[in-house]
Amino acid sequence: MAFEIALTGLAAAMADLNTTANNIANASTVGFKFSRAEFADMFPVSSYGLANNAIGTGVKIASVAQQFAQGNINSTGNNLDLAISGNGFFTLSANGSTVYSRAGDFGVDKSGYVVDPSGARLQVFPATTSLSGGVNTTTFNTGKLSDLQLATTESQPSASTQVSVGANLPASDVAPTVTPFDPTNVNSYNRTNSLTTYDSLGVAHTTTFYYAKSATPGQWDMYSYTDGTQVSGPDSLQFDSSGKLTTPAGGTLTLPPYTPTGSNAAPMAITVDLSGMTQYSSSYALNSITQDGYTTGNLSGISVDPNGVITANYTNGQSTSLGQVALTNFSNPQGLQQVGGNDWVETAQSGQPLHGSAGTSAFGSIQSGALEQSNVDLTAQLVNMINAQRNYQANAQVIQTSDAITQTIIQLR
Repeated sequence: MAFEIALTGLAAAMADLNTTANNIANASTVGFKFSRAEFADMFPVSSYGLANNAIGTGVKIASVAQQFAQGNINSTGNNLDLAISGNGFFTLSANGSTVYSRAGDFGVDKSGYVVDPSGARLQVFPATTSLSGGVNTTTFNTGKLSDLQLATTESQPSASTQVSVGANLPASDVAPTVTPFDPTNVNSYNRTNSLTTYDSLGVAHTTTFYYAKSATPGQWDMYSYTDGTQVSGPDSLQFDSSGKLTTPAGGTLTLPPYTPTGSNAAPMAITVDLSGMTQYSSSYALNSITQDGYTTGNLSGISVDPNGVITANYTNGQSTSLGQVALTNFSNPQGLQQVGGNDWVETAQSGQPLHGSAGTSAFGSIQSGALEQSNVDLTAQLVNMINAQRNYQANAQVIQTSDAITQTIIQLR
């Protein structure tokens, strides 16, 4: 019987050694979780139960349990490298099948989809943008999963509709000596400022404002030009005795529509906010001049925040939320089945998948530009290897001893 018991010991020691070898082989595998061979003893059981002097029949493998301890997170500088700090798995679609992974070494395929090295597509909660109170608000549909695809088209332009000018027109300035106003003659006005505005096609235009001091105290005449064409003026700017703007009412001036020449762009309708204009004794100062339009833009980069929100950034200064990384957790992660390629699939033992977003109570946070390394402790695995070797040798010695005893019995006369 010792032969059979020792054989189970040899098989157990070999299984332990194989598990250790697999752990060591994957010491540098991104997102790998090491496994531990767990054993149970065996006893013969009959309908009469066990005798007090019963001897066990060896050992069996009870489980090869995965250990989901956190691995070290190393910075890579690649924005599409993602690491989970805490609970959760990345959710991936592999040819229609859902798999889960802790490895965040993602890239982009030829169609613009964000994929892992085996081509499985990263799943996100799609973004939905709505206008509320004049402000675009982005939310994420956590009840739906979709493939993350990076935008390959240009960002659409937006026509300028609001211009804001903040400047101090010196109270000490005197009316120009040359009349009438002529933008080509610097002696016909006192001050000027300009900025770039955009039409509905994203074409840039130069909008210029000229200010000429009036003979009436506290009053200035403003002329508005776009691409050298007069759009409005003279428009009266009136300041009170404290240097505050009183006219136009509310500090805003709506310019007549300007239609760009040689283009089918929509007429440019711009409202100028002049509430930042003052007339103090200090020198001329342009404090601010802004507008809300922008031209087309190409994708310049991707950023991912700790909550997994993925944002596309464009060369025109605009950004768009593409989605939020969908994380998945299980009541018993050790019940997941490894399928290779750093992926797991759910089983009856793992429980149902729970989808959610990073930063919530059941899930960890996401770090962009970093990868979670294998959680294999090489020192501990080398010690395990030595133990498995000693166990194998000891069981082999039992077989050798049993063989010697058997030979002794056979040689009896």
